[in-house]
Amino acid sequence: MSIVVTGATGHLGRHVVEQLLEKVPAEQITAVVRTPEKAADFARRGVRIAVADYNAPQTFDGLFAAGDRVLLISGNEFDKGRVQQHRVVIDAAKAAGAALLAYTSAPSSLKAALADDHRATEEALLASGLPYTLLRNGWYHENYTENLAPVLEHHAVVAAAGEGRVSSASRADYAAAAVAVLTGEGHENRAYELGGDTAWSFAEYAAELSRQTGEEIVYNAVTPEALTGILTGAGLPEPLAAIFAGVDASIAKGELEVTSGDLARLIGRPATPLADAIAAALKG
Repeated sequence: MSIVVTGATGHLGRHVVEQLLEKVPAEQITAVVRTPEKAADFARRGVRIAVADYNAPQTFDGLFAAGDRVLLISGNEFDKGRVQQHRVVIDAAKAAGAALLAYTSAPSSLKAALADDHRATEEALLASGLPYTLLRNGWYHENYTENLAPVLEHHAVVAAAGEGRVSSASRADYAAAAVAVLTGEGHENRAYELGGDTAWSFAEYAAELSRQTGEEIVYNAVTPEALTGILTGAGLPEPLAAIFAGVDASIAKGELEVTSGDLARLIGRPATPLADAIAAALKG
C-alpha cells in the first residue's frame, strides 16, 4: 500500500505525515510538496518526496501509481482557481488508477462563499468515478488560537458570529481522521461530517480566555460589514476579508455546528477541547 499526501508541508499536511509515520513504514508514504527543502526532515526519515504544483499540471504526470491512496488537501490560494487546481490532482489520480482519493472539504451545512470551491471539487471527484472519501472538516481551533496577540492586547474577541456556535477541533484531530481513512478499510464512497464534540459560542470563548489569563476579555459582536472593514484595516485583502466575514455570518446561522460525532468515531477518542488548545497557545 502506498499513501500519497498533497500539500504535505502545510499546517494540516505536516500533521498527517507525522501521524502516518506512526502507523506505516516511511517508504510507503509519498509527500507531495512545492518546496522540497521544507520536507527535508521527512526525507531524512525515509519518506519519498515528490515535487509538484497544483498550478503546473505536468508536474503530476507519473506521480501516482495504481492502487495508491491519495489525500488531496485543499489549496489555500483563493485567487488562483482552487477547483481547477484540485481537478489536476483528481485527473492524475484517475489516470493512474488510484485506489482511493480522500479530499479535505467543508461541512455540508456551510453555505458561505468559502464552501463553493469545496462543493465544486466534490462534484468533480464524484464525476471522476474514483473511489472517494469526503473529509468535511469543520473549523480549526488554530483559526483562533494561533494569533491571540491582538485579542490579549485589546482584551476583546471581535467577531460577526452573533450567538452562533462552532464545533471546532484541532488540526491534529482532523489529521488523525485522514490517517484513519488512509490506513483503514471500508471508507470508500463515504462522506464524513467532522467537527469537535462540544460546540462553543464566542462569548464562551472569551470567558475561557478570561479564565485562563486571569484578565477580563469580552466578546465584541460586530456586523459582517464592520468585520470586513476591521480586517482590511489590519492589512488583509478585501476579497479575503469578505470571505472570513462571510464565514462568521454562517456561524451566526449555525452552519458550523457539527453534531454527527463522525470525528470522534473515526479517531477513536474524544476530539481536543477548545480549552486545551487555548492553554497550549498561551504556553506557546
